[in-house]
Amino acid sequence: MNDSIAFHSAQELRALYGARKLSPVDVARTLLARIERINPLLNAFTVVTPELALEQAQAAERSYARGDAAALAGIPVSIKDLTPTRGIRTTRGSLVDPDWVPADDAPVVERLYAAGAVMLGKTNTPELGWKGDSGNRVFGPSFNPWDVKKSPGGSSGGAAAAVAAGLGPLAQGSDGAGSIRIPASFCGIFGFKQSFGLVPQYPPSAVGDLSHIGPMTRTVGDAALMLDAMAGADPRDRLSWSSGIAYEHGLQRGVQGLRVAWSPTLGYAHVSHDVRESTKQAVMVFQELGCDIEQVDPGLPDPANILDVIWSSAMAGYFTGRLDDVRDRLDPGLLVVIDRAASLSAADLASALQRRNGYYSGMREFMERFDLLLTPTLPVTAFTAGMDEPDGWRRSTLAPLDWTPFTFPFNLTGQPAASVPCGFDRNGLPIGLQIVGRWRDDPIVLRAAAAFEAARPWTATKPPLR
Repeated sequence: MNDSIAFHSAQELRALYGARKLSPVDVARTLLARIERINPLLNAFTVVTPELALEQAQAAERSYARGDAAALAGIPVSIKDLTPTRGIRTTRGSLVDPDWVPADDAPVVERLYAAGAVMLGKTNTPELGWKGDSGNRVFGPSFNPWDVKKSPGGSSGGAAAAVAAGLGPLAQGSDGAGSIRIPASFCGIFGFKQSFGLVPQYPPSAVGDLSHIGPMTRTVGDAALMLDAMAGADPRDRLSWSSGIAYEHGLQRGVQGLRVAWSPTLGYAHVSHDVRESTKQAVMVFQELGCDIEQVDPGLPDPANILDVIWSSAMAGYFTGRLDDVRDRLDPGLLVVIDRAASLSAADLASALQRRNGYYSGMREFMERFDLLLTPTLPVTAFTAGMDEPDGWRRSTLAPLDWTPFTFPFNLTGQPAASVPCGFDRNGLPIGLQIVGRWRDDPIVLRAAAAFEAARPWTATKPPLR
């Protein structure tokens, strides 16, 4: 029974609460007990907040009794350790200020609380979210529920591991170069990097307008439900905007007649055999659902060097004026990225930003012919936990994330992009398919993901944890 509760979707919980068949307090207690039992295996949570969770669950229970429950009333959620939470330790995976307790909540936290969500705790992340694994020098690495020797990915790896392991149906992630989609793919869950600015981000990310805050869930419907609570402009984020769309509605409209580009390599990526075969079979599902599929590459160069300059400059800028004071406390891999900026000039950064604009224009023109672009989410499956990149990976550029060739391009463009589970490799590790939409066309990405989920359900298969 407890395992059944742990793997209920948020939509299922909401219906059960409304019918008075399940108690938010009982669900919170069940999940807190499960976290206590399973988190030592995964190191997904850095801080657990039982008192707050039970207080919020009791308030949710009263709201159902009154008949005025908010959209997420009683639904358990976790918050990434990069995101400030009032009165709750927020380390950002860093020894620079490991005991920081923010005085204020980030806007996204305020909104989740206002929608009635029940806060379970903070989830692990690398220092400042700098890499695609979730290890750091404060808490150590996180581990993948499908194989606890493997990484859950990053930088929202703790969040993905928690969701996959039944430690809460909703998790807040953030994505500066793939940090929602990478761990979603590695852990076999749904992750959505919505259009840039749709969910406000404050304080600003260290990597500026590369970063997106978004939902990580087991189902597409839950992500839409969570996005409805988080989305919309906030004056603290000058680049945020409102769409006026209810994302939970319209998910079942299907994909009949959509024009879909399938690019297995984007023209340059090296992809493992298992990933290529699994994603190819997933694309055929879209054909069966009535899409017009064309295998085609965008015809754009690998933008890894654009990301390299922007990423290195941003990380170096974050520590300007204090690097000598904190150098010995920084993750060695992050320090390499920061020191890389010493060889760059202001002109190099300006050139990278101009090339970014050119890349966006090229991708926009390519997408004029298509409603969606499908790619593998990643070229590989989960690697050894605690590593900065896949075992034995040979970089083609200096970019520390050039092993994620399918994810970071859409941080450069700001387009909506999701990862859906589409199979497993020969070792039983999850594989993800990426669904990319045109600029600000988030509903069609969610619709496509929901159609694929209905045709190829993934939630019945659970990680081998007991």
